[in-house]
Amino acid sequence: MIVRRFLLWARTANAEARASGAAALAGAYLRSGMAEEDRREAETALISLVDDPSPLVRRAIAEEVAASHRAPRTLILSLIADQSDVSTLVLAHSPVLTEADLVDAAAVGDALAQRAIALRPNLSSGVAAALAEVGHVEALVTLASNRSADIPDFSLERMFERESESGALREALLGRPDLPPGLRQAIAARMSDALASFVSGCGWLTPERSARLARESTERVAVSLAAGGAESDAPAIVECLRTLGRLTPGLMLRSLLSAEPALAEAAFASLSGLPPARVTALLRDRSGGGMKALYRKAGMPASLQPAFAAAVAALNVVGFARVSGSSGIDRAILSAVLFACEQLEGPEADALNGLLRRLDAEAAREEARVMADSLADDAAFAFLVEADPSLLVELEADEVRVAA
Repeated sequence: MIVRRFLLWARTANAEARASGAAALAGAYLRSGMAEEDRREAETALISLVDDPSPLVRRAIAEEVAASHRAPRTLILSLIADQSDVSTLVLAHSPVLTEADLVDAAAVGDALAQRAIALRPNLSSGVAAALAEVGHVEALVTLASNRSADIPDFSLERMFERESESGALREALLGRPDLPPGLRQAIAARMSDALASFVSGCGWLTPERSARLARESTERVAVSLAAGGAESDAPAIVECLRTLGRLTPGLMLRSLLSAEPALAEAAFASLSGLPPARVTALLRDRSGGGMKALYRKAGMPASLQPAFAAAVAALNVVGFARVSGSSGIDRAILSAVLFACEQLEGPEADALNGLLRRLDAEAAREEARVMADSLADDAAFAFLVEADPSLLVELEADEVRVAA
């Protein structure tokens, strides 16, 4: 009887009053101990109010029922078909919605609806895959930022494929710890290209100089990712680089010169078709014969063979198992390669020596930066000790305790 009186009253009440009454009715339905007949009438009344001409009424109902397990499914499905400021409340929170409901809503919804779905905690892989295929860029950024979402690797790749120009999406993807290493490399390459285009467009550098800097930046990232990841990361990065046309002999040489040979080994395996274990054995053949055979099998340019041979020989001296930890150029290995190549002649030799000199300059800058940071730290510490000599006493006491 109370529900019937409410419906009669709602015919003449203004929108604000109807919204308040609808919220109260929804709350009573979800939380009070109504008799079964009253519950059926209340459910009917709530569903009928979805057709109310005022969005205030429909939003008030949505606010009450969005997060409830007890909300009638028919009511929830009606609300997600409403305008965005109503539907997004339910799409973002309702536990009543199934995966099929969410996939369908993502397919027909606008950017706000898709973003609401992408915000849901513990989003399933099926819904994430649907959003990756049809989502607006705002929804993709939200999805990539949702750490609890189960996003398949192919969907992460699809998101980048569709909206690779979006800096916000690239940043959100790079923030995911589960990002596939190959995709991480592709994003890094795209960011380097974007920065190079910006710099050359501003006239700060020539297009050729910008392209070289972008390439070198991408190469440093590739070597670092391959060295610091799991065993399967380097092959994935190599395949990504091959697809992008960026797997160059220069990049492979950089890997060896950085004392981080994971990328070079994976590249040799990919180019030669040999098993990784066989490639590892050939590179560690101290006679040099294994390296020559592998180099030919991989179809590498003959002009660069002396540099590769010298780099591998130097690595065999210091030990392939050593990890530099910086992915920067190891100047000791580079010196051995420069010495082996300095007597070469011809245009190709000139190009190789030019590359090696640029790498040497890069390594020298990195060493200078590290040394400058160290000197600055020492100066800062000396200033603090001068201001408070007790700091030095405390530090020496700490060192004694650690030694003990």
